[in-house]
Amino acid sequence: MSKKEDYESRTEALIRPILDRLGFFLWDVEYVKEGADHYLRAYIDKENGITIDDCVEVSRALSDELDREDFIDEAYILEVSSPGLGRALKKDKDFERSIGQSVDIKTYKPIDGLKQMTGVLLSYDKDSIEIASEDGKKKKIGRSDIAKINLSVDF
Repeated sequence: MSKKEDYESRTEALIRPILDRLGFFLWDVEYVKEGADHYLRAYIDKENGITIDDCVEVSRALSDELDREDFIDEAYILEVSSPGLGRALKKDKDFERSIGQSVDIKTYKPIDGLKQMTGVLLSYDKDSIEIASEDGKKKKIGRSDIAKINLSVDF
């Protein structure tokens, strides 16, 4: 397990009891380096959406736990936020929660002549996803071919 994966996994273990107590759920945790800074980001959600006050409450509780455990070697910036409307689907749990919802997909190479497509997520497994495209046809797309997949945002 890489240091990044270890930090993310241990942070997930610390934040889950906090979120369970508040009735929230975890969308994702990521540890990234951007420029000279490291960021530890937790994306949280709840049934009717997350507020700034929710983020502050979770951030304070998580910060206390992180200070107590002190397992991250580098200085980092902690951010707790909503995953946003067009949230990225990265892990199996993201795909599971998104079955039946519209997704926007960008691929590394054209599939049926397209590098961008939108459709309803029908299913997924470790190797591929299946969508019902806008024209009603089912398409199977290899997960390794997907550069980015997000929930569609309609205004």
